[in-house]
Amino acid sequence: MYRLTVVYDEPADKEAFDRRYTDEHVPLVKAVPGLGSFQLSHPQGGTPYLVAELLWPNEDAYKTSAATPEMAETRKHAQGCGTTFTVYSGDVAVV
Repeated sequence: MYRLTVVYDEPADKEAFDRRYTDEHVPLVKAVPGLGSFQLSHPQGGTPYLVAELLWPNEDAYKTSAATPEMAETRKHAQGCGTTFTVYSGDVAVV
């Protein structure tokens, strides 16, 4: 399994961020071809504000998805959601 994790910092306007993320960004993510699953969490205790986890069966499936116009649109949209973010990716080890 291959995971892309996006860690969003606390936005200045949480309500506007949540609305834009839920109404616009989530549908874009869900439209990415080949995406296995998509999960969101608001960790308790402060930052980060939001964590998004996108999963693919393997790295090749991720690379195929990452090269699509849908993923390009999703990446571009994330830049305008109203906060900074950090992206991590890698294989998921089951232990």
